[in-house]
Amino acid sequence: MSDSFENQKYMMKRLAKNLAIISLIFIVLLPVMYIVSISVNPTGSIGSKMIPDSLTLNHWYYILGIPYTDTHTGQVVKSSFPILKWFFNSIKISMITSILMLALSTTSAYALSRFKFKGRNTSILALMIIQMFPNIMAMVAFYLMLDFLGKIVPGLGTDSHGGLILVYLGGTPFNIWLIKGYFDSIPKSIEESARLDGCSRFQTFYKIILPLSTPILAVVGLLTFINTFSDFILPSILLKSQDNFTFAVGIQIFISESFSSRWGQFAAACILGALPISVIFFSIHKYIISGLSAGASKG
Repeated sequence: MSDSFENQKYMMKRLAKNLAIISLIFIVLLPVMYIVSISVNPTGSIGSKMIPDSLTLNHWYYILGIPYTDTHTGQVVKSSFPILKWFFNSIKISMITSILMLALSTTSAYALSRFKFKGRNTSILALMIIQMFPNIMAMVAFYLMLDFLGKIVPGLGTDSHGGLILVYLGGTPFNIWLIKGYFDSIPKSIEESARLDGCSRFQTFYKIILPLSTPILAVVGLLTFINTFSDFILPSILLKSQDNFTFAVGIQIFISESFSSRWGQFAAACILGALPISVIFFSIHKYIISGLSAGASKG
């Protein structure tokens, strides 16, 4: 009798948990489903039904720069905005920034974690102080710096992707501090064993330390990509020409010119902008798990 009661109690708890999870998933997915609905709804308005009476890909054609025939006017419509170019600009800037950020952060963090040199403690303290100030405080300084630098190296001036990437790399101190903390948790005995086996300092770094640090490197790379891809303030100030705009800046201009009549296109653009972050997140998810497993077996 008691076993039957315990089984019923267990099943009720399990059912309650499943219902809670399903409800949470529904709450999270409902706005996404609504945005998808607007992007394929011929009316393209916010007040439209969740499930439209008919579907259209015209909003997507407009975003992707594909000509289409308007069913109401019979005219061929093509976007005058280089939305795909803005999209690829953001991907390029975010990818380059993430790669350079990881390269600079990992090498600097390894030096601070493993080497003893004059000024080490001062450098660590300086990193803590620098990361307390947001980039917005140095906006004028960034602009003046790039304006001066552009006269010497045009590819690193204002209205250039190189200059914007250079400014983004100013966020390296926070990542250095974050990665250094993870490096400190890796036993030095692993490196000492590798050195005894004939590995050089650099070989122990990229063959042992980096694989064991996969989780933190994946997190830093993902956060850097997300912050760079979704940033609006810096690109809107440093970039001037339309062809150099990032996705966030371009879409803001696109929607502000005709706010009430472009909700369908804007919904399609939102989905397009979410794709790179979603793809990268699900791609590196397995590396985070494998990195944790490797770290557990090595330790």
